[in-house]
Amino acid sequence: MLRNGAAGGASSFSAIARPVRVWCDGCYDMVHYGHSNQLRQARAMGDYLIVGVHTDDEISKHKGPPVFTQEERYKMVKAIKWVDEIVQGAPYVTTLETLDKYNCDFCVHGDDITLTADGKDTYEEVKKAGRYRECKRTQGVSTTDLVGRMLLMTKAHHSNIIEDTDYRKHADNLGKCPKGHSPWTGVSQFLQTSQKIIQFASGKEPQPGDTIIYVAGAFDLFHVGHVDFLKRVHQIAKRPYIIVGLHFDQEVNLYKGKNYPIMNVHERTLSVLACRYVSEVVIGAPYSVTADLLDHFKVRMSFFLSFFLSFFLSFFLSFFLSFSLSIHTQTHTYIYITKILKSGS
Repeated sequence: MLRNGAAGGASSFSAIARPVRVWCDGCYDMVHYGHSNQLRQARAMGDYLIVGVHTDDEISKHKGPPVFTQEERYKMVKAIKWVDEIVQGAPYVTTLETLDKYNCDFCVHGDDITLTADGKDTYEEVKKAGRYRECKRTQGVSTTDLVGRMLLMTKAHHSNIIEDTDYRKHADNLGKCPKGHSPWTGVSQFLQTSQKIIQFASGKEPQPGDTIIYVAGAFDLFHVGHVDFLKRVHQIAKRPYIIVGLHFDQEVNLYKGKNYPIMNVHERTLSVLACRYVSEVVIGAPYSVTADLLDHFKVRMSFFLSFFLSFFLSFFLSFFLSFSLSIHTQTHTYIYITKILKSGS
């Protein structure tokens, strides 16, 4: 998709084509597949996508303190495969000055309104100038919904169990009752479709010379720990083709307990597919990695490891997955829940 540049003089007879540059901005706190889908849609409207991420201070001023730090949020957005460039510390109010500074043709936002602390539309200026585009909000997910699942400690998002009337009453208010509707998204649970998977998947087959690497886990509430892990795995080979095996909800619940996973396997699939380091996802991968599985996907490594390095790598992967997926997520979850309780929400 190329945009014809402004013509003048001799150039009026031969328009100069240039890439269409698109601007998106936001908090991108507790990044989920809804954020990724918005950026996917925005990228499809042009040729180059620039994403501005607000600072902790800006978010605290207009919305309240974020869960993740700005550095963590920068890293999360940078890892989304449809993003070409990020701008750290983007202003909370989107202006024509910002669009012009980064040579962007227009900005894209979801079909929900964003307000400043004093109730003004943050996109008012660019809307009036005709440099604003909308994309569809992803139904079935929001940061509020995910926090609701944590607060309620329910498994309803990955099972059909309806526990009791008291649960149903409170769950319905937070949009997490299987028969209720979210006040934010209009639906109670995410409904997976083959079209959505196709939109997120790369569709690329492994090519001769690629090193096929297999990793597995829950990858629940996809966060910076996962991104760091996958980035390091991606650096192992010159031409990596990373396949991520995702365990079913029941499997994850067996080894993690409580109400894990917070996101069901279909939601986790989209979160992982949106990562630029991932080539393919196995939905419902077995907990134990077998020789048949490795043979089926032709998993191989193009280098040899010494016993010490093999032991260290195995220990690192095991430790990192268990520590990052549980401690890192639980710490941020605890902080966020504490903020909610203190605010009386």
